[in-house]
Amino acid sequence: MKQSLNKNNNMRIFLSCFLLLSVLNVFSQENTATQDTVIVKVDSLYREDQFYFAITYNTLMNKPSGLSQSKFSSGLSAGFLRDMPINKKRTVAIASGIGFSYNNYNQNLAISSPAGTPVYTIIDSDIPYDKNKFSLLSVDVPLEFRWRTSTYESHKFWRIYGGLKLSYVLYDRSVFNSADGKVVVTGNKDFNKVQYGAYISSGYNTINLYAYYGLNSLFKSAKVNDESVNMKSLNIGIIFYIL
Repeated sequence: MKQSLNKNNNMRIFLSCFLLLSVLNVFSQENTATQDTVIVKVDSLYREDQFYFAITYNTLMNKPSGLSQSKFSSGLSAGFLRDMPINKKRTVAIASGIGFSYNNYNQNLAISSPAGTPVYTIIDSDIPYDKNKFSLLSVDVPLEFRWRTSTYESHKFWRIYGGLKLSYVLYDRSVFNSADGKVVVTGNKDFNKVQYGAYISSGYNTINLYAYYGLNSLFKSAKVNDESVNMKSLNIGIIFYIL
């Protein structure tokens, strides 16, 4: 009788241990599976969608004879880019979006508009004036190729982004302010409404170097002293990316 009771007790202990181990094993498998699922999900879906803000120094290329720049010509741009990774590690991507740019160009090409027709004159060096510039406000559509060292765990990484930017001029304004008065011209038909150029940005984390070169002329039909004004824009500065 005593041996039978011992056998029953041993059997109960064995069954209890077996059931406990089985429950722990199942719980461990479920927990591991859940963790793996979360890691795969995060790693497979992260993007580098970004707001950007750029500050640039603007220079003019292919200037006509006698034209020079004075003071500091600045530019501001801001927008949003949608990131579309194209490799498994998500370090290579294509991005596109929309933004706005406002660019100033201080120089000595005075623009007037008697009888509604734009007239261009190089300001003589012996003529004093307070201000002479033209400004352009544009809506931008960038399309860029991206390479970076990013991971889903960190937003601090090295990057090289480059591409093309298509711009449409929404508003233009030219100002010549001298002792004789102030001349303001808007809606100048000689400005190219559609402008495009190539750009590149490179750096680490939030702050990056930026350069843009216009591939077509700012003006489409302007002339000064019978010479066509085929100036292009070169903008160099800093661009900030914010997730």
